[in-house]
Amino acid sequence: MPTSTSAPCPCGRGPAFDACCGRFLGTGAPAPDAESLMRSRYSAFVRGDASHLLATWHASTRPASLDLEPGVKWLGLDVRAHRAIDADHAEVEFVARSRVAGRATRLHERSRFVREGGHWFYVDGDFITKDRA
Repeated sequence: MPTSTSAPCPCGRGPAFDACCGRFLGTGAPAPDAESLMRSRYSAFVRGDASHLLATWHASTRPASLDLEPGVKWLGLDVRAHRAIDADHAEVEFVARSRVAGRATRLHERSRFVREGGHWFYVDGDFITKDRA
């Protein structure tokens, strides 16, 4: 579901989508850090932008295709921690809330990111909790 470019950014950080995550979705512009990439990926889930999700997924773990679950309403993102391991590796811990078929869900994950060629990529993550709220 596309959002207006002047609407608040779905990731919760920026005042407007085009000035926040919109800079990275569809443009190929590199995110400056792993947290910004993770936020843009959340915004891509909100907008149903599977191409951004695949383009920012590291080749070593990227699926061949991505079918987004229909009917998901994303409710919010809370970034709990962003930790640079070194110049090219980082972790981001977050909680993403959604609703599917009237049931609320919380996804609490610690994700790993790597920077290659000046671009950050999502590698994988560990679920801390994934539950129905």
